[in-house]
Amino acid sequence: MAAATVPGRALHYVFKIGDRAKNAHFFRQVLGMKVLRHEEFKEGCDAECNGPYDNRWSKTMVGYGPESSHFVIELTYNYGVTSYEMGNDFGGVTIHSTEILSRAAQHSYPIEKADGNGSVLTSPDGYKFYVIDQAPSSANADPLKSVELHVSNLAASRNYWQQLLQMKILAETKQTLLLTYGGNQASLQLTQITDALNRAKAYGRIAFAVPSANQPPLHEAVKAAGGTILKPLITLDTPGKATVSVLILADPDDHEICFVDEEGFSQLSQVEPDGEQRLDKYIAKDPFQPK
Repeated sequence: MAAATVPGRALHYVFKIGDRAKNAHFFRQVLGMKVLRHEEFKEGCDAECNGPYDNRWSKTMVGYGPESSHFVIELTYNYGVTSYEMGNDFGGVTIHSTEILSRAAQHSYPIEKADGNGSVLTSPDGYKFYVIDQAPSSANADPLKSVELHVSNLAASRNYWQQLLQMKILAETKQTLLLTYGGNQASLQLTQITDALNRAKAYGRIAFAVPSANQPPLHEAVKAAGGTILKPLITLDTPGKATVSVLILADPDDHEICFVDEEGFSQLSQVEPDGEQRLDKYIAKDPFQPK
């Protein structure tokens, strides 16, 4: 059973990180992203936004522009957790930029050649960023072009993401599928691998926004299709900010997917003018941060 048409918007991908200072340097000084907002929480998230950890944690959103028009990265930090076992479920993020490689060289950051075109930079926690040395298509275009996830069965993934979640196919080969919800959004690439899929402890989550009216029908469609619902529709509070409703799903390979209501998220995700300073302040006084 397919869901009614889903007017989705790609929002962000979640990375768990073990060292905020090293990641702040990598994402800001090397990749050239900006801190859009920084939030601190005293206990674990009801939707397991920070993973299966019931402790103090923080969320830092970084990207090349506001979340209303750009796909961004969510850096999730659990206080006291310094590293996460990497699996093979995450492929990488592709960025178009003529500046990243020169910045990496200036900071003596390791650069590897990618198979085919481009170069690879690996974040402090082991996540891959594929840099294509070309400018974005326009001055306002998002340099972040796609996120790649590995899957075990491309046909099953195609059925789930296209038929059930109603994403559009941009391109397809025997081993890859490129999907989007339309417009100039960052795309989702699914790549079939032969090794057994292992999500380990560093697994992430991809997020999309939909109008709140579309969340219940999507929930019912996934339920009717026998899909995995990790968290049925629940509301999440962020101190001093808007409340949002979220639906957390998992695809056939257990990749986590968050659908948040567009109305609440648009208010929640406003850029914070002091985001950079707040992140630096919390890094400086973090008792678990290596000095």
